[in-house]
Amino acid sequence: MSVIKFGTSGWRSIVAGDFTYANIRLAVAGIASYVKTQPQPHRVLIGRDPRFLGESFVDESAKVLAGAGVTPIVIPEAAPTPAIAYAVQTLKTSGAINFTASHNPPEYNGIKFNTHDGAPALPEVTKQMEAAIAQLESIGAPIPKVDPPAGGFETADVKPAFVKRIAELVDLKAIAKSGIKIVYDPFWGSGRGYTSDLLHDAGVTCETVHDYRDVLFGGHAPEPDDHLLTDCKAKMKEIGAHLGVATDGDADRFGIVDEDGTFIQPNYIIALLFDYLVETRGWKVGVAKSVATTNLINALAAYHKVPLYETPVGFKYIGELILEDKITIGGEESAGLTIRGHVPEKDGVIADLLVAEMVATRGKSLGVQLRELFGKVGSYYPVRENFRLTEEQKAKFTEKLKADPTELSGRKVASIVRTDGLKLILDDGSWVCYRLSGTEPVVRAYTEARSEADMESLKAAAEKFVLS
Repeated sequence: MSVIKFGTSGWRSIVAGDFTYANIRLAVAGIASYVKTQPQPHRVLIGRDPRFLGESFVDESAKVLAGAGVTPIVIPEAAPTPAIAYAVQTLKTSGAINFTASHNPPEYNGIKFNTHDGAPALPEVTKQMEAAIAQLESIGAPIPKVDPPAGGFETADVKPAFVKRIAELVDLKAIAKSGIKIVYDPFWGSGRGYTSDLLHDAGVTCETVHDYRDVLFGGHAPEPDDHLLTDCKAKMKEIGAHLGVATDGDADRFGIVDEDGTFIQPNYIIALLFDYLVETRGWKVGVAKSVATTNLINALAAYHKVPLYETPVGFKYIGELILEDKITIGGEESAGLTIRGHVPEKDGVIADLLVAEMVATRGKSLGVQLRELFGKVGSYYPVRENFRLTEEQKAKFTEKLKADPTELSGRKVASIVRTDGLKLILDDGSWVCYRLSGTEPVVRAYTEARSEADMESLKAAAEKFVLS
């Protein structure tokens, strides 16, 4: 059985483990096979984040595409995943291959594939690619490659058009006029030169940390989470910043720090931006969230009288709703969002800048804005925990997920949702959702209660269910 499986967000594995040149050639050949079933011309962008050997992987895949009769278009510099997605739309290519492992640790790399509309590949597409890969493996023949012509393969600079589009969607003048100071942390990733350049060009005071290439990402995962934002917070304190913003390795995820150094979790950022966009843009077309994302979104949807779409985990499902113009904003608790009129892909760049606009326009800290939001629709306290299990524990828990529990640590289960994984809705409206990660060997447990005190007891009950 092939090790190449396109999960929640592409195929990821450890470099020199399963992520080898041989498997990269197979994966790219499988993608080429799918592309050739689509309308001509068959042209595919190839991009990357700044990880180790990224340039070499791009070169190799360009040769494989050319060998399959598909025209490769190489993006020479590391580029954000949303910028690559936007380039698919503007250049009207058949799709894009993106070498990135997103927020995963530095020993990982991966391949994301966006289809001709710029959206992450849906399961029906990845199944075709996996079938083509399996067929190639069964034949065992060498994968054809073609060397670049004398002048090299065609290239594309994806930055100018993407930056221009962001400037159309975000009120950068309002940010500058407010006089707020911002610290940006690109986590050594492909967001470098995007968020900070947009702010600098608009006249905003913006300092950066980790604004250079490091293929080891400081020795840890390039994940803009609270425990890794110490340097960002220190720089904020140093310059008296009102806001700290960050992106992950491929800039499709965001991280936000309030003026007092408090990390504002993505669940709350999505809810705040939804409310803000309805207020300032007048967009009342709907909202989308994954099944594991806060029910604060549900409450706001009811408050604003707009449709709510609850999707499985995986941004491709939200991307579909963006393409159909059904939603104002779509987001996942894992720090991915996009908005109406933008790419059907996660975008940490626009998330950071919209938060800056919101703080600048409202003239209030995020903590104050969140308290006001709770005043509108009630309080919600979501938490996510990851549990790394042995193979034996994982097999046991997988079986447990098939059952329909009637109680959780003595608390009655009112209903069960199986949109993705197992979601237990308790009789007081609090909930727990369990799902096996599509990109890492872990079980994720999501909980949400209506008070901080109850959140702690629910968290303990959720953990007991996993480990018992």
